[in-house]
Amino acid sequence: MSAQNSAGIQTLLDAEREAQKIVQKDRTQRVKAARSEAQKEIEDYRKQKDDEFKKFEKEHTSGNKKAEEDAKKDAEAQMEGIKSAGSKSGDKVVEELLRVVMEVKPEVPDRIVNPDQA
Repeated sequence: MSAQNSAGIQTLLDAEREAQKIVQKDRTQRVKAARSEAQKEIEDYRKQKDDEFKKFEKEHTSGNKKAEEDAKKDAEAQMEGIKSAGSKSGDKVVEELLRVVMEVKPEVPDRIVNPDQA
């Protein structure tokens, strides 16, 4: 009987090992499936957030472009005003500068004339 018991026990042990292999293989497959599903969810989430960011960036960048264009138009208008003012009175300004530079009027500073007051 002991040989029969031994053979029966050995058969049970073999069956248990086989069951453990099957369970381990199933676990490994489920872990791989869970990992790939998690990776897919991560990629979907990343794509969603990238799309949200691009939408946000597009909405807020368009306002900056408009402000930039307005500032450029304003600067051009001011430059035109400066150019027209320069062309109108440029000759007078140059003549006045030349006159002031050429007509030297030496004056003694007040602190040298009255050294006690300084």
